[in-house]
Amino acid sequence: MSYGIYIGRNLTETGHAWLAGYGDEPSSHWLEIVPAADHEEGATVTVGVGPESDMPGRRTEIPQAARTARHMRVSYSYYLGVPAPITNGGLNEHGVAVRDIWSTSRDALIAMTPADQTGPNYSDLARIVMERARTAREGVDLIAALIAEHGYSDYGGNSHIIADPDEAWVVIQFSGGKGLWVAERLGADDIRASRPGYVGVVPTQPDERFLYPAHFISTAVELGWFDPASGAPFDVNAIYGDGKGRWEGMAWVEAEMRRRAEAGPITFADVCWAIQTEVLTGDTAGYGQVVPLVHPADPALRVMWHAPVGPVTAPLVPVFLGQAGVPDEYAQHRYLTTGEAHRFLDRRKEVKDPETVSHVPQGIEVSTCAVAEFKRLMHLAFQDEGLRVEAWDHFRAMEAEIAADLPRVLRSAELLIAAGEPVLAARLLTRENAAWLGRGLDDCRALAASGHARLRQRGVLNRTRRPLAPAQRW
Repeated sequence: MSYGIYIGRNLTETGHAWLAGYGDEPSSHWLEIVPAADHEEGATVTVGVGPESDMPGRRTEIPQAARTARHMRVSYSYYLGVPAPITNGGLNEHGVAVRDIWSTSRDALIAMTPADQTGPNYSDLARIVMERARTAREGVDLIAALIAEHGYSDYGGNSHIIADPDEAWVVIQFSGGKGLWVAERLGADDIRASRPGYVGVVPTQPDERFLYPAHFISTAVELGWFDPASGAPFDVNAIYGDGKGRWEGMAWVEAEMRRRAEAGPITFADVCWAIQTEVLTGDTAGYGQVVPLVHPADPALRVMWHAPVGPVTAPLVPVFLGQAGVPDEYAQHRYLTTGEAHRFLDRRKEVKDPETVSHVPQGIEVSTCAVAEFKRLMHLAFQDEGLRVEAWDHFRAMEAEIAADLPRVLRSAELLIAAGEPVLAARLLTRENAAWLGRGLDDCRALAASGHARLRQRGVLNRTRRPLAPAQRW
């Protein structure tokens, strides 16, 4: 399902906006930095879903951009049959950040969806925006153009938050094969949580705040779902969505963040809390991301704070767009990767059946899998309140220490870039990130070992089929 939250710049201590969130997927997750690339004229990219997807369709080719932007993202291997690798978004070199969030459509629209649907799926849209958009508004226009020209392959409806340092947009795509979408602009004084993506009442003509295709209102009229003569407002959620309005968790976290804004500017720790609190974050949260929406002196200095699992029991650590790569421990492992259960690190049967060979390099597979280690700590902490508090306090202190050191690291890299030494800057950023991520993983192992020993010694390891976890508002 996923979750995202946007905080406008007028409400923050730092004076810039923030975009944070996590993804809910029951598969492997890995961090990657994708370099910019030039593409030959006539190049294409494969998009959509196949017949094996829960809501089937046809994979098709659409034109590739002449150049795609450098970006960093979390990828994963499975959701409802959508072809891997899949992504919910990240941050590109132009400062455009994307969060993908489920947003179900009306049952009748889902039923109308053609079995041979074509066009980009939710992950394709997130990836293409990161590859091509220079502003958040440009990201909205890209989605609109892609849906109009190629269609939209869905699994019941979806949404994205697309943000840059100046503004953000909530963009919802609807089921039904009718090319329906809507976008709402968010600004400097806004706080918006999405889970699911939500847009309420819109005017009957697009304006500076709301965008949608020309047939958006008329389609509802034709289907008998809206009568302009009634004088009733056009409530998008009621007409095209689930009709439930803003979900409880959304309303709760927005109210809490608004309260904090009124008490004093929202801090970095407050933003992190919004995706760390056990009230909202648990085992389903596959990772965490927090993006400061700024324009640094060089794109290499763009930062995305990353946690390898739900950050209720993991630290958020800054990843730099300009670093050379990510540590092997945080790259793709076979752990939870769809299809790896029937593959081997053995090529003897490769000619007869290529799918018997693992897609994960052996050199990476022999490293510790950060996701597996942090998941272990999470489920130990969910069985022991004392360990959960200990891990929370430890990692929050670690984040505060890193946040205090971050400006000096960025300034050092900036000076190297200004001196004509971008390779040395990349080396510096790569080393700092690896040290922070490595420290977090070492501390995770220590906390998990201690916690497991205590639970085992007390004879209270939960061996039932009823997992223990904090109560959540979703």
